[in-house]
Amino acid sequence: MFPTVTIIAALGCGMMAGVFFAFSAMVMPGLRRAEPEVGVAAMRAINLAVVNPAFIALFVGTAVVGVVAAFGGGPWAWAGAALYGLGGIVLTGAFHIPRNNELERFGTTEYWARYLREWVPANHVRALLSLAAALAFTLAALR
Repeated sequence: MFPTVTIIAALGCGMMAGVFFAFSAMVMPGLRRAEPEVGVAAMRAINLAVVNPAFIALFVGTAVVGVVAAFGGGPWAWAGAALYGLGGIVLTGAFHIPRNNELERFGTTEYWARYLREWVPANHVRALLSLAAALAFTLAALR
């Protein structure tokens, strides 16, 4: 059972790394090129749209499956769970969601410039930590 769970955790982390990467590589650069009012409106719409069953199941489910895999796996599985927990869950909850909420409240062009300066680099970190978690779970599954 645990090799299968570990593979599912690796796939979930890989999918989340891809989501975060897509934002860093395409979505946010595209929004940065738009007029600030358009960027703010688009990001607000994205922040509303992301709260849906498919995304939440992947985002939270990956963390749950990762913890289950860690209990049945070795050090690589624990590393994967920690990396995704820190990069995916903690960073999102402690850093990105508060800024998304501020964008909803203070969606001025001045705040938009600050939002981009802060949100995007931290999103790079989420992508890298999720990718590292996928690698760690893959190594755990191979052992």
